[in-house]
Amino acid sequence: MAALAVLLSVGLLSGRAKIRVDGGKLLDDIRYLTSAPLGGRNSGSAGLQKAADYVASVFAQAGVKPVPGKTYYQQFPVTVGALIGPGTHMSWAGSAGTKALDLHNDYEPYAFSAANLVRAGVVFVGYGITACEYGYDDYAGLDVRGKAVIMLRHEPQEYEVSSVFEGRVYTEHSQLLRKMLTAKTHGAAAVLLVNDTATHSGPDNLEKLSFLPSPGAAGIPFAGIRSGIVETWIASAGHDFAAIQSDIDKNLQPISFEIPGIAIELRTNVVSEQRNVANVVGYVPGTTSEYLVVGAHYDHLGNGEQFSLSADHNGAMHPGADDNASGTAAVLAIARWFGAQPPMRRGVVLVAFAGEEVGLLGSTWFTHSPPLPLGSATAMLNMDMIGRMREKSLTVGGVESGSGLRSVVESVAKAYPFELQTGSQAVYGSSDHTAFLAHGIPSLFFFTGLHADYHRPSDTADKIEKRNTALIADMVAEITASLAEAPTRPVFRRQSSGAGVCPEQIIPHTATALRR
Repeated sequence: MAALAVLLSVGLLSGRAKIRVDGGKLLDDIRYLTSAPLGGRNSGSAGLQKAADYVASVFAQAGVKPVPGKTYYQQFPVTVGALIGPGTHMSWAGSAGTKALDLHNDYEPYAFSAANLVRAGVVFVGYGITACEYGYDDYAGLDVRGKAVIMLRHEPQEYEVSSVFEGRVYTEHSQLLRKMLTAKTHGAAAVLLVNDTATHSGPDNLEKLSFLPSPGAAGIPFAGIRSGIVETWIASAGHDFAAIQSDIDKNLQPISFEIPGIAIELRTNVVSEQRNVANVVGYVPGTTSEYLVVGAHYDHLGNGEQFSLSADHNGAMHPGADDNASGTAAVLAIARWFGAQPPMRRGVVLVAFAGEEVGLLGSTWFTHSPPLPLGSATAMLNMDMIGRMREKSLTVGGVESGSGLRSVVESVAKAYPFELQTGSQAVYGSSDHTAFLAHGIPSLFFFTGLHADYHRPSDTADKIEKRNTALIADMVAEITASLAEAPTRPVFRRQSSGAGVCPEQIIPHTATALRR
């Protein structure tokens, strides 16, 4: 990939218009996205749909069309309300007989849980993760078809800076949608989620139905269960629940096993309200079938709900100027530039993702149901919170996720007044690029850092740094163009030396797993 740096050094884009993002237009986009009629762009809201329509209109004005045969809107379901209906019950049977469990105290269905009646044996599957890119698989060697799987919340080594699971930032594998999809792909009949109490202090609380919105219908029962019950089951199989959690966290080696002699009966009759939300997808074709993805999430928190960090103002509109109207506006700026250029070697797919704030729903849906063959995606560039730069510091994560990426980023960045953070200090998780990493797609993440207004009503457009935000958009556009014209594509680099599993074996490439 040294050829990439050589091409850049002689002026890869010399035959094209120089990229210059209009900071005034970018700020106008942010002001609209954070305006009162959009109401904080919560998932499933009318305000989010207005934002989607705005993004689609900018794409159209820029000459960026939908993927052939598609519209701008890639729709998927989210659950926006739920009630527990009659017939919901759970019991378990062991050597001492059958014991009924108490709804709300012992177990709690999730809002996206299906109403299927399940009678099944149980299998403990650690964190319920199959992560090819990290060489980690809780399901290795297990047959969970028709079984209820018990899995821990979160992910291994979440407090370890050097962990392959992106250190102290959660990856996509900690998200409920990914855990549910992975369980269904392996053939599980139900999911029981238990708090990882050995690594988290505090009460063993069950998440209530009011914690919404959430993924669309799971198709299988999905419930939280009290850790003391799971501890009893695991002890009957000769294991210590706390020790298992500690050992997985210490050694990053899965500990999964069937629990003999234990069976459950579960029905979660959840009456839910679902609405469709949409990723907004535009496409600039190249001269080949390969393409890059440039994206940012455009949803935010509405009036705060469960994700607000401002207890005194929960219920007030959270405008989300930096998180992530800034990244969305940058995607629009990049669309305006690419829409005016002649075709490059590779195309560019521009995406405004929905549902990021409630579990990376949009990017996960995109990678499971791609509008173009996912194998033709050569890289993904994600912008999340790029509007509040301090001391010229710009985090660019993922420069080692694909061969040649570091040289491209550093060569382009020489023309910009930024101090790049690309080492261990580069936070690199819990945003939409992680869905692409899970499919072996090299990914870059652009981020200017957290601040006191994060997830608060005070994240307003007047605090956005127009010049630096425009320069970041300009730089991302130039990196994208460089990768689009490069003679070869980056080769994905797995972030672990462990033995991985092939994503084609365990990750469905359509959205049917969500609809069954």
